[in-house]
Amino acid sequence: MHWILIVSIALLMAPPAFADGGHDHHAVPTLKNQTTTTVTITDDTITLTFGPIDLPTSHDGDLAASMPKHNFQLPKDMYMVGYTSAVFTKDGKELPKNYLHHILMMNNSKPSVSCDGEPLFFAGAGLEMTEARFPEGYGVKLAKGDHLMSVVAFYHKVPPTKDVMATFTMYIAPASKPVKELDVYQVGVNIVCYSKFGQRGADQTDEGIEIKHGVQVHTEPLKFLMDGCVKFAYPHGHDELLMIALENKTRKQTLLRTVPNVDVNGTFIEFLPHQVYKDSHGFSVTKADDYQMVMVHHHPLQKQELQHGMGNYLLYMTPGACPSQSATLIP
Repeated sequence: MHWILIVSIALLMAPPAFADGGHDHHAVPTLKNQTTTTVTITDDTITLTFGPIDLPTSHDGDLAASMPKHNFQLPKDMYMVGYTSAVFTKDGKELPKNYLHHILMMNNSKPSVSCDGEPLFFAGAGLEMTEARFPEGYGVKLAKGDHLMSVVAFYHKVPPTKDVMATFTMYIAPASKPVKELDVYQVGVNIVCYSKFGQRGADQTDEGIEIKHGVQVHTEPLKFLMDGCVKFAYPHGHDELLMIALENKTRKQTLLRTVPNVDVNGTFIEFLPHQVYKDSHGFSVTKADDYQMVMVHHHPLQKQELQHGMGNYLLYMTPGACPSQSATLIP
């Protein structure tokens, strides 16, 4: 089954114009008076619970039905040190990942580093629903009073299912534990900044880049807007993805090379833990060097349905160069 995010895990960013809830790429229907969102805060977690709703919805022809944006604030400063997501029925039955179209977490009080003039997209989940746990001692600051917002949609072209729910849980560092603050930076073969969507090629839509039959390799040049030391990289992809990578073209280094686990037909299953980059030493990225994002897909020759692909990372990094260049890069 196609997995298509309205805007990807590293693509879904909004300019200030819709930081308060507008999000209209596909005129996604909002399920008013049908769904609820609750936020539960403890000393070590922040959990957002979405639903229940009955799927499929009545919005024929649309890929997803979006819940109302949920705005919330925290009672004190907290540091997010990881996150996880789940989709299930109200009675606890686990559902296939493709029931969840996307969960996105945005900080409308903090500017994006990678997308000038846009608010910060600091966490989220697509089809991969990969658990993220940053290296020990690192976290993303969520300050008291920050205007945080969830953007959530369910995929409604699924078998009839009652009481569908999802959760997004952020792990929080103990208040007594010192944490080094991480910046969050988006990179991708797809354009990742909303303000540049108009620059996309004819083969690109909000669903991704059209994948033609056979093996397809897409590359995109990249310049970083800050010097940083990457400690964790959260990958995002769709069905038929074979690999995504980040390369330093100036120094001729492959920095990230991420291969998903797929079934015999190429349907996405997961990114296995050893394929998710996590290293307390990290690797450096600089404003001076030239970089490239790469994604590789295989679209079966006999498959007539259209497929759109994405290959993106959320990079969690500290500002400035790494203390040393001893981090292990891809051999």
